[in-house]
Amino acid sequence: MHITPLFETAFQGKIRKTPEDFQVDEIMNIPMDGEGEHQWLKIQKREANTDWVAGQLARIAGIQKRDVGYAGLKDRNAVTTQWFSLHVPGRTVEDIAVQLPEGVVLLEEHRHSKKLRRGALEGNQFTLVLRECAGDAEAFQQAVNKMAEQGMPNYFGSQRFGHGGNNIENAKKWFAGEFKPKKRPQKSMYLSAARSYLFNEILNARVQAANWNQAVSGDVLQFEGSHSWFVDEGEADIPTRVDSLDIHPTAALWGRGALPTKNEALALETRIAEQHEALCDGLERNGLQQDRRAMRVLPKNVVLQRQSDQEYALKFILPAGSYATVFLANCGEFVA
Repeated sequence: MHITPLFETAFQGKIRKTPEDFQVDEIMNIPMDGEGEHQWLKIQKREANTDWVAGQLARIAGIQKRDVGYAGLKDRNAVTTQWFSLHVPGRTVEDIAVQLPEGVVLLEEHRHSKKLRRGALEGNQFTLVLRECAGDAEAFQQAVNKMAEQGMPNYFGSQRFGHGGNNIENAKKWFAGEFKPKKRPQKSMYLSAARSYLFNEILNARVQAANWNQAVSGDVLQFEGSHSWFVDEGEADIPTRVDSLDIHPTAALWGRGALPTKNEALALETRIAEQHEALCDGLERNGLQQDRRAMRVLPKNVVLQRQSDQEYALKFILPAGSYATVFLANCGEFVA
């Protein structure tokens, strides 16, 4: 889907010329027990997707793939570091490092009492190299600085929707009864794509209205660094708290139940839902419940360095579920 960039910056470049140009390091703050039924592994992978690596670890450990845990999916065309867990009660899988396929490296291993669950990470650090850059370098630098100070729209990235938006089209066909996904991961992928699409549509409308980072009447607001939210009942200090990045406006993650928004915010979300009734109905039929996601996210530890006339190094941290490609899309036009 199309997203409205925050800055109309005449700046272009290329990403992922090599996998090393796009590095992702998982940030996790879970103390290791040193004992327990699970063997946790810190893995670096190059040009490999997370699910495939999980399958390789299951093969090496002689366990079912469902007994391998990881916190989130990482890019394939990149060099990424993340944790996996193996459920191996009463034993330790030996010599894992020498059995791993090419491009997959074991960095650390520890024992833990619990399986690593999806979403159990604080965020990701991105280290990018932007090549063949051209255009208004000063405007690009200013856009990066402003997002570091004021935040950026928290769109779901295009990878959530599949190549050419195929995941959305397949979700529509499934909801219309034209076919049924055969496997649970495929079903989850289509549900996630449909839900993310609706969120992006609401956020995009707010960006176009220039109020995505402001509280409008009836907004649901989320605390910075938390998933907790509350409905704006007209408190006088709400605009100041939004401006100070203490709280953020949210948009719907669609599912069963009534929207918690009111007034102006409710009217917008209702209008978007009516435009995509089939997607909303499909999500509700499959048991998803109404939830919220912040429309604004604050990149942290942002560092931009110009390495040559046409090359930049860019480093920043985003919370789990936010996308480096969205950061780039808001400050220039970058293609792989």
